[in-house]
Amino acid sequence: MAKNKHKIGFFFKWCFDRAVALFGLIVLFLPLLIIAVFIKIDSNGPVFFMQWRIGKDGKPFRICKFRTMTDQAEGDSITTANDPRITKMGHWLRHSKVDCLTELINVFVGQMSLVGPRPDVPGYADQLQGEDRRLLQLRPGITGPASIKYRNEEELLAQQADPKWYNDHVLWPDKVKINLEYLEHWTFFGDIKLIFKTVFH
Repeated sequence: MAKNKHKIGFFFKWCFDRAVALFGLIVLFLPLLIIAVFIKIDSNGPVFFMQWRIGKDGKPFRICKFRTMTDQAEGDSITTANDPRITKMGHWLRHSKVDCLTELINVFVGQMSLVGPRPDVPGYADQLQGEDRRLLQLRPGITGPASIKYRNEEELLAQQADPKWYNDHVLWPDKVKINLEYLEHWTFFGDIKLIFKTVFH
């Protein structure tokens, strides 16, 4: 019975996500268009950054974000606050998290959720083992409990001698733990609280 209630709850979450995403895209269309213009003025390259991420059930999808780095930026997937690849406009977009607003497109088409674990590049979420693989039951989210805890993740990584090691051995395991707790204790109203906490933090 509890399992069926959980399934019904996640279906309602899916419907709510898509409705809010559509509303958000309509309301934010003009601000997003203005931001897109400033991105083009600030640096050469496309407006959007498209990258493969791991989604629900381990299926890859292409995330849509505003571009915050120089065109054709190469290097480690771990980004710190002082990364030289970040553009002037990109620093503001990343600090304010505005670069993630275009992920509403991914939410609307059903690839992401408003709340859930942040979508990772291949090599992380898809490599989960044992009970940790339960996280793949969730659609990745624009925000979530781990995202809120590590809101200043790039600044934290910038303070480390080896950012990738710190990410892989400290941040990532803690995020898995936090997201498993989210899965275990998920409620619709809990999601609403996390959304408000993200917006007004």
